[in-house]
Amino acid sequence: MIDPRRYERECEAQGFIKIAGLDEAGRGPLAGPVVAAAVRFPAGYLNSAVDDSKKLTAKKRDALFEIIKSDAIDFGIGAASVEEIDEVNILQATYLAMRRAVESMKAEFDILLIDGRPTPPMPCPRQLAIVKGDSLSISISAASILAKVTRDRSMSKMDLLYPEYGFSAHKGYGSAKHIAALKKYGPCPIHRKTFRPISEMVAKR
Repeated sequence: MIDPRRYERECEAQGFIKIAGLDEAGRGPLAGPVVAAAVRFPAGYLNSAVDDSKKLTAKKRDALFEIIKSDAIDFGIGAASVEEIDEVNILQATYLAMRRAVESMKAEFDILLIDGRPTPPMPCPRQLAIVKGDSLSISISAASILAKVTRDRSMSKMDLLYPEYGFSAHKGYGSAKHIAALKKYGPCPIHRKTFRPISEMVAKR
């Protein structure tokens, strides 16, 4: 059984008490922003319901979104726009969203647990990159939920502006219905112009 506080415990054993987790949502979609979130819980915090956002239903994520915000000592949410993604590439835009999430936090922390590798440049003296951290660290899991829910809600709002694409259903990912809509209507302002097949459609035009 996975210990959701394994990495938090290891950090505490090394003398780190102020621990924050960081994760992102939306690197792969064809449309919309990339969103990141950072979360710092009180020392010893545990909630067995908090898990990798991808493993949870939308209803559970929505409920945990409010619980996490209430229980956390502090949290921060940041995003990088479609324009920024197209300008600097998705990796650098993801790092930008992560930095904005961290910089929006008011509470101090002395180590930052980050999902995946490599470790991005962050305004924090100590960082620990954890592969599949969103399943292994409660701090990162919580951050993944905040990022996912924030982005999903943003895409549902975009669905009201561009209903022909069905953003509320697929959230910008390349589903069959999304690709069919792209072929029929072409890209809209929130599509990532540097992502295929959108870049190919733009080139043809």
